[in-house]
Amino acid sequence: MALRSLVLSTYERQLARSLKADGNTPCHIGVILDGNRRWAKHVGASAADGHQRGADKITEVLEWSMDAGVQVVTLWMLSTDNLGRDERELDALLEIICTTAENLADDGRWRVQHVGDSSLLPSGASERLRIASERSASATGLHVNVAVGYGGRHEIADAVRAFLRSGVDAGHSLEEVANTFSVEHIAEHLYTKGQPDPDLVIRTSGEQRLSGFLMWQSAHTEFYFCDAYWPAFRRVDFLRALRAFAQRERRLGK
Repeated sequence: MALRSLVLSTYERQLARSLKADGNTPCHIGVILDGNRRWAKHVGASAADGHQRGADKITEVLEWSMDAGVQVVTLWMLSTDNLGRDERELDALLEIICTTAENLADDGRWRVQHVGDSSLLPSGASERLRIASERSASATGLHVNVAVGYGGRHEIADAVRAFLRSGVDAGHSLEEVANTFSVEHIAEHLYTKGQPDPDLVIRTSGEQRLSGFLMWQSAHTEFYFCDAYWPAFRRVDFLRALRAFAQRERRLGK
């Protein structure tokens, strides 16, 4: 076991050095934190234990990201579909998520921003996420989006509604607003407005689908699917994702 650990550590250092030398680092990484419950079942723990272990993994991944030169990380922590889970499990999960967001805000290194529909969350949870975002607004380090109550289709629908309302509030008719509608207007009203689109999206647990994550923003994104459950995600897995990104030829639709 000691020899295996030594070999893995040496491999990690070599991989990290080669990536820094290459210099092709994603600016924005999206992460689908998948596999908490399956990890818990695999090790004989409760679902809440799995969610907590997954939350404990977040700071490590943010530190790896910062060390690699990443500027924005979006963590999908709770989808709109997840809101239909058993009430007791959902309450426990929301408590873990809010506590995690608060701890990230208190860390001082991260600028935390909630992305998602606050109206879908219990008022206590949405308020805690709002306060955590405000408390860390002056942080100059890594920008961390916590996607809670988030769904890609929901985000696009919200963006369209926001654009239409802004036009009507400005005194224009609905027909006039519709006639001026463009692709750029969607981007201006997304939860992540003003941020670069993700260069790389990582999904753990072996599932090979996006499930609606950052649907609009990921038109030119590279994807990396990792077999490890999120609580078991290692630095070497993260570095391999960066290596895969660095090796791809990004044409960006050209």
